[in-house]
Amino acid sequence: MNRNEITEQIVVARLAKGLSWQELADAIGRPVMWTTSALLGQHPIPAELGRVLVKKLGIDESAVPTLAAVPMRGGLPTSVPTDPTIYRLYEALQVYGGAIKELIHEQFGDGIMSAINFHADVQKKPHPSGDRVVVTFNGKFLPYQWVSADDTPDVGVGH
Repeated sequence: MNRNEITEQIVVARLAKGLSWQELADAIGRPVMWTTSALLGQHPIPAELGRVLVKKLGIDESAVPTLAAVPMRGGLPTSVPTDPTIYRLYEALQVYGGAIKELIHEQFGDGIMSAINFHADVQKKPHPSGDRVVVTFNGKFLPYQWVSADDTPDVGVGH
């Protein structure tokens, strides 16, 4: 069974059993965002946690090794996402991405926000004109470092 087939089984089993992503996260003591992403194929799930999850979901334990393998991360089926929810996040980054980049560089210097040393969260915030979606990305700042051929960081001008 490949990862896509296992992901389909996970989604179907979760819905059939009436389990929330939060309940699955609680079962393994991990954050809901990480657990959901992992079960959708974006993170390896340690085998001991994978066994807990497949049992709770009622899917075959033969899925555990695939769930534990390092996945091919990222990628969407199309270059511009067509799912409305994902497209709106993409749209927000198109509109605000340049400003976010400029503000990161102004406040931190030349570098990036890590998606490896990272935390994400989604919260519902009640509002009189309609509930608000609050998405938080919390990543470690990694400055660009230019290195010479002998891997000694150069100080000064980049190459």
